[in-house]
Amino acid sequence: MNVRENWRIVLLVVFVVGSGIALFAPVTGGADDGGLTNLQYGIQLDGGTSLQAPAVGITAEGVNVSADDQNALAQDVSDALSLDPIDVRVSAASETVEVFTRNVTQDQLRSALLEVGYQPDTVRDGVTAATRQQMVQVIRDKISQSALSGGSVSTIQSIEGPTFISITAPDRDQEELQALLDERGVVRVYAVHPDANGSWTYDQVLGQDDFQRISTAQQNSDGNSVVPVTVRDSVAERFQQDMVEYGFGQERECRVSRTDVTNVSDIDDYCLVATLNDNIVFAGGVQRNLASSFASGSFANDPGYQMITGNMSEANELEISLRAGRLPAPLDFENARSQSLEPSMGEQFRTDSLITGILAVFAVSGMIYFRYRDARVALPMIVTAMSEVFILLGFVALVQYPLNLSHIAGFIAVIGTGADDLIIIADEILQREEITTDRVFQNRFRKAFWVIGAAAATTIIAMAPLTVLSLGDLSGFAIITIVGVLIGVLVTRPAYGDLLRRLVLDA
Repeated sequence: MNVRENWRIVLLVVFVVGSGIALFAPVTGGADDGGLTNLQYGIQLDGGTSLQAPAVGITAEGVNVSADDQNALAQDVSDALSLDPIDVRVSAASETVEVFTRNVTQDQLRSALLEVGYQPDTVRDGVTAATRQQMVQVIRDKISQSALSGGSVSTIQSIEGPTFISITAPDRDQEELQALLDERGVVRVYAVHPDANGSWTYDQVLGQDDFQRISTAQQNSDGNSVVPVTVRDSVAERFQQDMVEYGFGQERECRVSRTDVTNVSDIDDYCLVATLNDNIVFAGGVQRNLASSFASGSFANDPGYQMITGNMSEANELEISLRAGRLPAPLDFENARSQSLEPSMGEQFRTDSLITGILAVFAVSGMIYFRYRDARVALPMIVTAMSEVFILLGFVALVQYPLNLSHIAGFIAVIGTGADDLIIIADEILQREEITTDRVFQNRFRKAFWVIGAAAATTIIAMAPLTVLSLGDLSGFAIITIVGVLIGVLVTRPAYGDLLRRLVLDA
């Protein structure tokens, strides 16, 4: 076979081999529950729980507060409403004040703001998009840390109005999922310093419950990306004394990056180190102003400082870590929508889906053979159509996309549309006068390809909105269908054209 003339067939073979590797090659974390393939399954095919719940909160918008005053405003609001400061978030950038509790009404929040001299434009139920996005990130971290394969998190806009956080957790029932969402990590802050013998040692100076407030990641007046934190009054004086005792009463520059070390015990410089579940998430020094406040004793009167990071991305990660996996706003489980499926039922659905797919293959194959009554035409057509499905399975395994029933429907749709396109090609070429030259073949194939190309473009345009809209299972169906159509148009249809050309011209 001339590779140059039949490069499309070679490309098809390469994709099939690559898909086989993606499906069956042993990779770390690839195979689902030690199964034969590296496919991941969603709750409909593996059992588990799907939970959709809105975030609890009230948001005041149009609050004209400066970056310098947002922490003071958060404290004033929490005092006025008798809330824990961690349940109040003020953002100067978006001009919003959020309260994350069920025990405050819109009127109470508006009144609290008016009392301290701020007039909000609107006060509404719900939280901001930024808070929801942070909740999605925190939940994703929880899922990844719990080794929950096939889990997913997204936001869904309901028809009724509120936006839901949607969490899918295979192999978990609803109680286990809620317990995972409520679970918190362990945050500790250590001071690394030399001991009496001159050897570097470390002592814990703050714990998870010693923080009164963890503010939003931001840029300070010096242009540094920071996460401002406030220590509780009850531990501020003790923390201040510890810092002076350990040598932080003067400016200290930590010359160790958090990425340079694995354990706190490996650090040999004056550093303040924050850890989440014993993993280092911050390592920094003490600037002159903060050191002076420790030495003079004024820190206890205003117990706040800033953790300085390299950029805003690191600051955002640090903020999430310091919150120790605690969701910025609680989820309203009372108004949640949930769906649970037993693993045994998911396994039955997998079996039924496999049987359905096999029946679809036999049905399509039988109709193709019945139409042409020629194995030389029908067999390459069937093999090409099946290779398209195999490549699509390889893609799904490669990107670790959890399969549900809607995706199986997409696979069956791809089988049907693929067979339709191959029949169009065969009919255009074979149902007319005999082909004697390669030029005639290419002209007919080009006409057929324009038809299937236009059909593919129509399908993609029709399905595209479903991939970006929050429509649950319909999005998965659309994604599988679009990827299958693209594989067909770009890989399998051209390869079938080369196969058919060899059959027709060599006959």
